[in-house]
Amino acid sequence: MDTAPPRPEEIEQASSLVNPVFLNTPQFQSNGLSARVEHALVVKVETVNPVRSFKGRGAWLATHELVASSEADEQHGIVVASSGNFGQAMAYAGRAHRIPVTVFVDEQANPVKVARTRSFGAEVVLIGRDFDEAHEHATRHARDTAQTLVTDGRETAFAVGAGTIAVEFTQAVRAGRLPAIHTAYVPVGNGALIVGIGAWLRYASPSTRVVGVQAEGAPSMTLSWRAGRPVATENVATGAEGLATRVPVPEAVEAMKTLVDDMVLVSEQALAEAQQDLTSELGILVEPAGAAAWAACAADPVARSASLIIITGSNLRT
Repeated sequence: MDTAPPRPEEIEQASSLVNPVFLNTPQFQSNGLSARVEHALVVKVETVNPVRSFKGRGAWLATHELVASSEADEQHGIVVASSGNFGQAMAYAGRAHRIPVTVFVDEQANPVKVARTRSFGAEVVLIGRDFDEAHEHATRHARDTAQTLVTDGRETAFAVGAGTIAVEFTQAVRAGRLPAIHTAYVPVGNGALIVGIGAWLRYASPSTRVVGVQAEGAPSMTLSWRAGRPVATENVATGAEGLATRVPVPEAVEAMKTLVDDMVLVSEQALAEAQQDLTSELGILVEPAGAAAWAACAADPVARSASLIIITGSNLRT
């Protein structure tokens, strides 16, 4: 990713390139959740697609760009590291473009996500104690095999793809189908999602407060945003693998400086309770990272007017 935020025109045009199965996801005001926080609460559900997460948008766009630039083809594959959902998305996009994909995941990876990644045709390598160690192995493998390493949060395409989520929301606001919002709560793993969402909202809804959410046991991006530079942690301790970043992506940290108004940390208990709330009020199952936005919104003393939460994934560990 360039350290500059994605341009609004890039984000707006991206929808024409992303596979439609990932677009126009459900978005609506939830009466039940609104009552709990005593203001209008809009949910954007990014789980009803082949990979059960928002990652498909950016993965499709990135793979399309690699094929168009001849950086990947049937003989020259793609190598990625993933905590689970990103690997699924790249495997799905790679299969559709007939590009071999190798996904490195850590040895404690969610077995559901691993199985689904393999089902989309990727080779999966389990190695390392966490995502960042798996990424180190992926980097070496890509170099040794002359394949293309793709890093979630670093390539601009992932933020651009994520930004299309916000485009769909602001289009609905302009059409009068949804209320304008004061605050958008965005889960943060490597930063691509909040960079894309923030870049579009700064352009289309500049008064909206953009709040990133991380788990207390994986605070590296929060520490980095507060310090204005990458701050790694020694380890991570969270069941929300989608938030379990130990080593920040410098490009994402830099881009977040002008796009994010606040970063908050939520406990494991808050994540578990948020999962239960979403099931109770919306009738859907979500993974811990997917519940992070609601966990933050429900506890935010500043949130007193319309808010948006993005539900990012539903690949639960069994």
